[in-house]
Amino acid sequence: MTNLAKPILERGAWHELDAAARDDLTTRGINNIIDPQLRESVLTIIEDVRDNGDAALVRALAKFDKCEIAPENIKVSAEEFAAARAAIKPELLTAIRDSIAHVRRFNEKLMEHGNWMFETAPGVFVGEKATPIESAGLFVPSGKGSYPSVLIQLATPAVVAGVKKIAVVVPPVAGEGGRVDDAVLVVASELGITDVFRVNGPAGIAALAFGTETIPKVRKVCGPGSPPVASAQIEVQRFGTCAVMLLGPSESLILADDSADVVFLAADLLNEAEHGPDSSSVFVTDSQELLDKVQAEVARQVEDLPEPRRSYALSSLGVNGGAVLVRDMIEGAEVANAYAAEHMQLVTRQEDAILELLVDVGEILLGQETTISMGNFVLGIPASLPTSGYAKVSSGITADAFRKRTAIAKSTRAGLTTMSDTVLAFTEHEGFPAHGNAVRKRLEASAAASGAASTPSAAS
Repeated sequence: MTNLAKPILERGAWHELDAAARDDLTTRGINNIIDPQLRESVLTIIEDVRDNGDAALVRALAKFDKCEIAPENIKVSAEEFAAARAAIKPELLTAIRDSIAHVRRFNEKLMEHGNWMFETAPGVFVGEKATPIESAGLFVPSGKGSYPSVLIQLATPAVVAGVKKIAVVVPPVAGEGGRVDDAVLVVASELGITDVFRVNGPAGIAALAFGTETIPKVRKVCGPGSPPVASAQIEVQRFGTCAVMLLGPSESLILADDSADVVFLAADLLNEAEHGPDSSSVFVTDSQELLDKVQAEVARQVEDLPEPRRSYALSSLGVNGGAVLVRDMIEGAEVANAYAAEHMQLVTRQEDAILELLVDVGEILLGQETTISMGNFVLGIPASLPTSGYAKVSSGITADAFRKRTAIAKSTRAGLTTMSDTVLAFTEHEGFPAHGNAVRKRLEASAAASGAASTPSAAS
């Protein structure tokens, strides 16, 4: 039983926390990801894959997943895809299709804002052309369970964006001889993806970055995972592969005033807290009375969770997360921005005013009828979101993550003439005579043509 004498959610009042205490809350798992010892061990795996290809992948599976497979079995076979579809329950297949449909609709809406152009000055037109990246590698975790929803969230935007080559790496189910989760294979099949590979996490990231005899090299990798997986994604960028920073461990923050239902608050705090021992769940409120009630309700509800989810939740709430008391909801928004959560729920009478203040967060779910679990599985908004404070500088995985934008411009001679003074002033200041000549020679040609047109011919 949970010791009610010691509250699970412990932090304190925000205005009373010193800089070290605030830093401890807001930096969370980033120190684990950049731990020097972890980095060295991940680099060893990466270099082995770069040098030895499939043989290194087989070694990693044997060492970390206790799974002995031949190199020719790294790629999931057509027979395994067919068996997976036959194995899953009909209601799960319906849920997979419903989830894909919502994610697809959200991303298709984004795609409507593709190419554009406007006249920025008389005779000068500027705009952009949006095109998909050539290839993408998607990592689907499986260490603590089965996560077909992760593949939906990663692959559907890539498919909608038009990525031609999509490769999926997923560690095999623990203790099942290399079997890949049936539901993950069905998601891939529903999206038309056939390149699925059973590979250990960091080794899989390296395989996507360098390519092996079996796994194709891709331009960009993404997917949530453990600190070793996140560390691998950081490291492969040094070799020219783009990665999305960072997508894990899971975290949430709920900002609520005393209008919130206590039972719902406790349930929502436990939502992300059960993911793993490195997850983080934070409650922020301006009501001491509400905080006291939530403390008691969380202690009751956590007892209903089976192990290891119960232990994960206690770590996420009591060690990594906690409760923060603020003087008002405006200060609560300050705390939320400082934390920059992956998932955030806002429950307040001042919804519009506080929403306006929130700028650093992966997703914002408004009200208690919009649960984090809905965002995870069916709303269609991105659920693969930046963690560890990266919501301050990046966004969730959408079709935009798999597209690049090429700037386009077109100028008439009149437009060039209009802008020439600005160009020539910069070229003179920065010492680029050839830059200036590219404009000056056109001005001279225009002047010569104008002069020739105004000179009477000899016949006249």
